Amino acid sequence: MNRVMRTAGAGLALAMGIAGSAVGNAVAATTYSFAVIGDTPYGSTQLSLFPKRIAQINADSDVRMVGHLGDIGAGVCSDSYYQKIKANFNKFTDPLVYTPGDNEWADCHRASIGKANTLERLSAIRSVFFPTAGRTLGQNPISVTAQSGYKENVSFAAGGLTISTLHIVGSENDLRPWSGLGFTKATVEQVAEEKARVNAAVAQVKSAFATAKANNSRAVVLMTQADMFAPGTQNTGYRNAFQTIVRAIASESKAFSKRVFLFNGDSHSYAKDKPLTNSKWLSFYGISGAASNLTRVTVEGEASVNEYVRVNVVSTSEVLQVQRVLYK
Repeated sequence: MNRVMRTAGAGLALAMGIAGSAVGNAVAATTYSFAVIGDTPYGSTQLSLFPKRIAQINADSDVRMVGHLGDIGAGVCSDSYYQKIKANFNKFTDPLVYTPGDNEWADCHRASIGKANTLERLSAIRSVFFPTAGRTLGQNPISVTAQSGYKENVSFAAGGLTISTLHIVGSENDLRPWSGLGFTKATVEQVAEEKARVNAAVAQVKSAFATAKANNSRAVVLMTQADMFAPGTQNTGYRNAFQTIVRAIASESKAFSKRVFLFNGDSHSYAKDKPLTNSKWLSFYGISGAASNLTRVTVEGEASVNEYVRVNVVSTSEVLQVQRVLYK
């Protein structure tokens, strides 16, 4: 096991080719792996299993980074729970890159979980999980480039890839009414927050692709919580929530021409497809021309999850090979 490379963040960065925008060469075709999880841990049973599952990922000597795609447990919106999850995140030997989901803030208005102030919970999530802008979680954190004003949106180069997180969440990106607080339509504050966050995500997408072009990256990897192509969701609310960001991803992907990979959670069932070649999705989002170079992967999640996704970076034109690994 090649554990010597994990003893310090700097050593890991050199081994993996990871760097912020000012350092590193993204063009190198390095062989390594990263793990992707999401929508976990749900419930007390999964929470008790979480350290064991973290240990299994840690034991994989080829894995050099872990991405968590949000939703850290349905129906728990307290600071103490956030701290408990963060403590678990910091058990990862590798750098842990986390992008928030709707469960931990956008859904907190619900009466069943205490009618919390949703935007206050968003502020708490940022405070707990992103105390230092530009640093990942994990035992050996690394420096990444954090977006100004949205420190949860980060980007970095890793062995030939340009990787970026996007804070886009389920529950129609928090445009569903805060019914637990008595609202029947989205509030002014709610709409304003969503619009600003979408604009930030679009800017992050454009920046990631610009960096990838400048560095001659082999591929762009985007990580987000929301499943913007979930089956059975083609309605006006869904389109309003995600059209702007999907159009930006499609436009930038077509202009990039190399491989693009979108990892998301949210809908809980594993899927691997090319949604921007599907005429129904192109029509739904008003996109002209397919982006056949984009591959989307939805990771399995929720209470019955029994696997994580292992992504192998390879030297062939495939760039990434996706494996489903069962938890022991």
